[in-house]
Amino acid sequence: MFNRFVLVVVFVPLAVILIALAVANRGPVAFTLDPFHPGNPALTLTLPLFIFLFLALAIGMIVGSMATWVKQGRYRKLARQRGIEAENLRQAVSRAPAAPKGPALPKPSN
Repeated sequence: MFNRFVLVVVFVPLAVILIALAVANRGPVAFTLDPFHPGNPALTLTLPLFIFLFLALAIGMIVGSMATWVKQGRYRKLARQRGIEAENLRQAVSRAPAAPKGPALPKPSN
């Protein structure tokens, strides 16, 4: 239910906006990597503007995802350590001798 809500409320309007951006920005734009000689054809790429916009969006998402992944590394390491510790404790409990049958404490006398 929540996934459908997110799909309808977030992704559908986002898709409409991105399609409108792509349709409105179809004109070719020159992107050059040489600021001193902007006409250098070896370092200039001419594509529609919406492609550059989508590339910038994709690169931003990738860089943001990588930054989040790096920042959360200590929590993943801690989870791995705790998982290994839990598994070691499970194995130690399974190897321990069984407790004797019967009451562990003497019955209290009144």
